[in-house]
Amino acid sequence: MGLVENVKDNGLEGLEHNFVTGQVESLVQWARTRSLWPATFGLACCAIEMMATGAAHYDMSRYGMEVFRASPRQADLMIVAGRVSQKMAPVLRQVYDQMMEPKWVISMGVCASSGGMFNNYAIVQGVDEIVPVDVYAPGCPPGPETLLHAIFTLHDKINTGELLQRRSDNGGGAGLTIEQRDGQSAPLLIRGAQ
Repeated sequence: MGLVENVKDNGLEGLEHNFVTGQVESLVQWARTRSLWPATFGLACCAIEMMATGAAHYDMSRYGMEVFRASPRQADLMIVAGRVSQKMAPVLRQVYDQMMEPKWVISMGVCASSGGMFNNYAIVQGVDEIVPVDVYAPGCPPGPETLLHAIFTLHDKINTGELLQRRSDNGGGAGLTIEQRDGQSAPLLIRGAQ
């Protein structure tokens, strides 16, 4: 098989790695990092914190994330903000399937990550049952600082190429968990904890 056919079938992976393709690959990763377009999937109280992250004080547009996309065909980052009901799960999966490749997912908040305090039949006990999650942002709700930390972690992993490697190794999302950055801590969120 010739070079043209190999590139046509396999994309950038079809090129042999040399100084030219190495530079092209670095350029593509840099461009992907700085042009993530998030799709809004705000389902509960975490969505308010997600909106605050896009507002003037935190201003996600500084990082190439100018506008939350209403169409999944224009988005490559899904921020699942809040609890996912069993009724909403097929819709979430459909939006994910319509997003362009490569696509990334941030699970924002304990409800999206594990069902949170809603341990019942109506709530999905972790959005990773529906879509592969790349970064988990903890908190109830996580503040804008924590969401920005999750986004910066995602940027770093996309830029180094580590994220795609982790995805291929475990057959799903990268599953990175970050620490909370907004002053909350888990013991303060549990009633009665000292």
